[in-house]
Amino acid sequence: MKKNNQELIDQFNKDGYIFFENALSDDQLLAVNEQLAAWVEESKSHNENFGEIMDGRPRFDLELKSHTSETPAVRRITSPAEISDICLDVVKDNNALDLVADIFGPNITHLGNKINLKLPSSGTEVKFHQDFPFEPHSNQDIMTVLYFLDDVTLENGPLEVVPGTHNGPLFSHWHNGIFTGAVDAKVESASRKQAISCIGKAGSACLMHGKLLHGSGPNLSKLSRSLFIITYKAEDAVALSPNHLPSELVGMIVRGEETGTVRCTSYSVELPEYPKEASFFGQQSKSKSVGM
Repeated sequence: MKKNNQELIDQFNKDGYIFFENALSDDQLLAVNEQLAAWVEESKSHNENFGEIMDGRPRFDLELKSHTSETPAVRRITSPAEISDICLDVVKDNNALDLVADIFGPNITHLGNKINLKLPSSGTEVKFHQDFPFEPHSNQDIMTVLYFLDDVTLENGPLEVVPGTHNGPLFSHWHNGIFTGAVDAKVESASRKQAISCIGKAGSACLMHGKLLHGSGPNLSKLSRSLFIITYKAEDAVALSPNHLPSELVGMIVRGEETGTVRCTSYSVELPEYPKEASFFGQQSKSKSVGM
């Protein structure tokens, strides 16, 4: 462990998240952004979701209400590391990964990856939720790392986190028998009052515990806000439900080694619904139908 990492680890244990500068090298940032620009350009020739992931759902999820060839509104690319060696190289090694290993390691595996976009033409909003109820495991050592591909400001829809909530309860994401992928409206209202915006330069990252409450508002600026999101886990955390983003890369060792052991902690959580939609944005849209 690097000596200067202990302070970051202590902060993570207290708050449930860490802001980490220079998580990507300049070369990695440039390469991923060039790849992303090519995908956005490709989306201009589509008027519906396209591509295909392992379970047959679309890889490229569009905000269909606003997407046009002139104003493309790609909002999610699922498992880009499956179709891009550039993205795969970042999943396997980046400047934040050693810190993940110091916190949850030494043995770390890859759980999933995606790119979430908030282009200037899109109105994409993320309701408050916790990641862990989407991906329950035998223990709770799950880490979502959000790598900033653009400068993130208060105006372009930054991640909003609620410090300390990783030490609190796992909230229900089911409402009136529907899995909405969001917490109850009362929980969200209280969370927004305590939320802190994660802003910073492109190449930075926010490391976030899977139980941390978080969300984000729409992009109100003329600047893009794109995130390469990689989820890592302790190698001895074993899935309790089917992976909602199935990929041939799930379980890939990125730090340490495979031990073949299972570590269990005591908690209770409602199992998620396996999504039919292209991404969880479709699941969260159901919250409107149940009056949240």
